[in-house]
Amino acid sequence: MDLHELRCFVAVADALHFGRAAQKLGMMPSALGRYIRLLEADLGTTLFARTTRNVALTEDGHLLLEEAPVLLARADELAGRFRARGRARASSLKVGAIDSAAAGLLPLLLHDFQMVRADVAIHIFEDKTIKLLPKLLNGRLDLAFVRPPETLDKRIAFQFLFHETAVVAVPVAHILAQREWVTVHDLANEPLIVPERRSRPHSHDLTIKLFAQAQLKAKIAQIAEEKQTIVSLVAAGLGVAIVPRWISRMAPTGVRYVPLRSGGDEKMHRLPLAAAWPKGSRDPVRDEFVAVLNANLATYAGQG
Repeated sequence: MDLHELRCFVAVADALHFGRAAQKLGMMPSALGRYIRLLEADLGTTLFARTTRNVALTEDGHLLLEEAPVLLARADELAGRFRARGRARASSLKVGAIDSAAAGLLPLLLHDFQMVRADVAIHIFEDKTIKLLPKLLNGRLDLAFVRPPETLDKRIAFQFLFHETAVVAVPVAHILAQREWVTVHDLANEPLIVPERRSRPHSHDLTIKLFAQAQLKAKIAQIAEEKQTIVSLVAAGLGVAIVPRWISRMAPTGVRYVPLRSGGDEKMHRLPLAAAWPKGSRDPVRDEFVAVLNANLATYAGQG
């Protein structure tokens, strides 16, 4: 019985919906369905009763659901123990980060960490939150800097760090580029470039909520998945975009970042950033890294 197939089974059994379970696991529903069929073939039974509208556990499905979480917890504990033994001898750390954290936070943190542990090699993997969290669970990452999801995975420890400030990216030739700051009302008639919601829900919803708060409707002209693509579209004069301030460190020429002023709850126009790692895992190198992070957190937050 494959552990990945078993994790897929538990996700579907909890959600009773293939689409929602697939989104939580960061995979396509078709791939998730394939893993469930493989598990059913391995066990020689049917675990789910499926219709076009409903998914329900069969009797065997209920029996497996009673045992599966215990098996997975034991497997995670065992894997964590062996990873910890290896980590005690290791001199490297695998760190994942969303794009703005990779551009802004990590250079500061890595500089400070090397002052303490110059012998540790840091491997950086940049990706979206939805892709980074599964890599924590399968051991491909030791730590990740992510946007905390609405539903927190109980297998992952999250430490909220701070909120990143939002700014408005505009073409340098745009009239707003000469302003010291802008409001959402200044953007009312501007074509907006926003990230795709499924992969970047925080950044997408930030724009929508700011316009709703101002009783305006966002005029979305383009949707792009990567922040680098978004600012490149801004540079090409195709619109403006609300982005984290740290994105300005990796921007192409032709873009200016203007501070955004907004009324109401200040946190509404900022983006949460959290550190995440497998819950209950032991990793002395990672713990040293987090200790340096916490010791300098106020300084980092002031620059985000």
